[in-house]
Amino acid sequence: MDQSREPANPERQARSEGKALAADFDHDPERFAANQLATQDFSMIGDVHDRVAERLAKFTAGPILDLGGGNGTLAKSLARQGRDAIVVDRADYVRGAPRPAVQADATRLPFRAECFAAVAALWMLYYLDNPGLALAEASRVLRPEGIFVACTSSRYNDPEFASVLPGSGEPFSFDAETAPEIISEHFKITEVIKWDTPAVRLPDEAAVALFLRGRGLCTEDASLQAARWNTPLSVTKRGCLIWACRP
Repeated sequence: MDQSREPANPERQARSEGKALAADFDHDPERFAANQLATQDFSMIGDVHDRVAERLAKFTAGPILDLGGGNGTLAKSLARQGRDAIVVDRADYVRGAPRPAVQADATRLPFRAECFAAVAALWMLYYLDNPGLALAEASRVLRPEGIFVACTSSRYNDPEFASVLPGSGEPFSFDAETAPEIISEHFKITEVIKWDTPAVRLPDEAAVALFLRGRGLCTEDASLQAARWNTPLSVTKRGCLIWACRP
């Protein structure tokens, strides 16, 4: 992968303007639950957590840190592969994650240096105003040549609902357009996997309402908007999965 940088990088300006997404897990847990359920029930390509867990289990030997792991989706998938993970999240719902789990800030990890063989940060760095702080901490606790993996969505994700989703098309602090550059400041990138494909199939109006609730609309607005779309409906997912290592 060519990581050379041009003097005038248009994405650098977008990166500086991007804002963190609202971390609403504790005050709106139903939104997060709806998002997980919609992925589970309507994804046509499966959950990225399972693919990451399979690869980590195959290519790492040693402790795995699930950074911003919430209620433990990755940790549960790793357990099915016969591997354990330590889940860290600042939100209260980390209490529902498989043990061991620690409620802590990703920018101030309570672990000694070089104690993990792998660190995963899936769907979480965009909740930080400065993702680089968490990446620096991930690098600190990762062993030399240890694996780092992160994923994020594009600012142009779910284009079918661009007219109703809050912030659609606006840059955020860690989106697919800028994520590789941000990560390359802390790790050596080994692979970037991008997607831009119909990945979710919503069979009926109730499914559309659940999907929109998970994407940030309140329950009432999600139900009202769901009636506007003909079903079944395919939704395009855009984002990237980045594999890297600590030099």
